Amino acid sequence: MTLPEFLAWEERQELRYEFDGFQPVAMTGGTLRHDRITFGLQGALDRTLRGKPCRPFGPNVKILTPAGTARYPDGLITCAPVSPRATVVENPVVVFEVTSEGTSRTDRILKLREYQAVPSILRYVILEQDAVAATVFERRGTDWIVQALTETDRLAMPEAGIEMSLAEIYEGIEIGPEAGEQEPPADPRIGRE
Repeated sequence: MTLPEFLAWEERQELRYEFDGFQPVAMTGGTLRHDRITFGLQGALDRTLRGKPCRPFGPNVKILTPAGTARYPDGLITCAPVSPRATVVENPVVVFEVTSEGTSRTDRILKLREYQAVPSILRYVILEQDAVAATVFERRGTDWIVQALTETDRLAMPEAGIEMSLAEIYEGIEIGPEAGEQEPPADPRIGRE
C-alpha cells in the first residue's frame, strides 16, 4: 500500500490507523495513565499558548513524513495556519509522544528518525508514563541534541515562544506502583555494614 492509497482507505475507516510505510497499523487502546498524561499535556499547552500565535493539536490529527509514513502524535504545536477541516498538520514545530510498553521502541527509534526528517520539527518530546520525566530531542542546525528532564525541570520550547514545568503536564496524575501492586521486597543486603 502506498501513502496516498492509505490516506484514501483511512477516510472510510471508523478506527484510527497509523501508516508505517507499508501497511496500516491500528491505534489500539492505551492505559488510563497514558490518557491522563495526554490530556494533561493538552491542558498545559492550551493554557501556556493562550493568546500566542502557535496552537496545540493532537492526538486526532496526523503528520505525514518524508519516509512515507502517517503518524498520530499524542500532541503537537504548530505556528502555521491550519484549516479547521484539516486532518493533517503540515508544519509542526514540536511533537510529543507518551511512551507505553508496546510503543517505546517505535517512539524512541522509528518515530524519532521520521520526525527528524520533517524540516519544520525543531523539538521532539518523549514523555514517560511511569515517571515524571521526558527525553527531549532538539534540532540545532544539522545536529540533534538530547536532554533528559525530570520533575523539577522546565521544558523550554523557544520555537513556540513558551516554556512550562514538566510537573505541570503530570499534575494530578499518580505515578508509581499501581493500586494493589506491591513494591518489590527490599534487598536485605543493602544498608548492612
